[in-house]
Amino acid sequence: MVVTLKDVAEKAGVSTSTVSRVLSGKGRVGKKCQAHVKKIVEEMGYRPNTNARALACNRTEMIGLITPNIAGAFHGPICVGVEEAASKIRYKILIANSFDEYERVQEAIYSFSEQGCDNIIIHTNFVEDDELIQLAERIPGLVIINRFIPEIAERCVWLDNVSGGRLAAKYLIDSGHKDIAVISHSRKIADPKDRLTGVLEACEKAGISIPEQNILFDPIGTIDEGRLLARQLVESDAKFTAIIAYNDLMAVGAINELQDMGIRVPEDVSVIGFDDLYFCQTSRPTLTTIHYPISEMAKYAAELSVALTTKGKDATPKTHLFMPSLVERKSVKTL
Repeated sequence: MVVTLKDVAEKAGVSTSTVSRVLSGKGRVGKKCQAHVKKIVEEMGYRPNTNARALACNRTEMIGLITPNIAGAFHGPICVGVEEAASKIRYKILIANSFDEYERVQEAIYSFSEQGCDNIIIHTNFVEDDELIQLAERIPGLVIINRFIPEIAERCVWLDNVSGGRLAAKYLIDSGHKDIAVISHSRKIADPKDRLTGVLEACEKAGISIPEQNILFDPIGTIDEGRLLARQLVESDAKFTAIIAYNDLMAVGAINELQDMGIRVPEDVSVIGFDDLYFCQTSRPTLTTIHYPISEMAKYAAELSVALTTKGKDATPKTHLFMPSLVERKSVKTL
């Protein structure tokens, strides 16, 4: 049976308006009365009607999240981070999968806005910068995660992918590796380009060059493509003792393919990934990788979105850059 505001008022022996003032924190109510009402609320398990409260204050306490696919190993933690932040302030969350389709992103934004949701977090590479800038002008709590747009920097929560690529390469170099291969992503988005830039910077600083034939690309970035590119590297007779993968999926795929070909990891070839997804600890060998704090970033994005709608953009920092870190496991051998 659903407990109503009236039920609480009757049991507490006060008016519904008094209960409402206690719950909202607005208006004058004596401390003794407040404590009594709160005790009754707790005992009865009453939960305020957020829709009614939204109508009363012309504001909906919701956070909308648009992400490619919540079933994905990378995108799932985004949902967890947003929900963790939302639950602390008793906001509801709306979730939409875009499946990397522009039209689905547009539909989700329209749907959220129709429901009065001013707090929207978007993770997409399929909407142009100019359009996101325009959306930021009309959606007070719009936040972009995993992407940086200078014109709306105060709304972007992003990772320094160049530093991540640099970390991966430096770790291999410090472990004695000079012959390095890279398997990466060919989509025209910033992440793979920035990570490769970091790798090449670290190698150049160490006086190491990576031949063009040692850098391979695929358009998807999955386990299967990791397998495919690892086989191509081996069959091309490229010289390498270590592979840097664009992400953990490709890294695990590469490890599986190398092992199927009779090549031991890390004894013959070392492999390092990027993201630090849950399965890194269950792969064999366990995967050394670059930690992408995506859940923490998502939680921060939700908090930022609420701050934008409650305090205004001038009350938030002008940049929201997160840094990657190295997680050392068992897939890299010291030469």
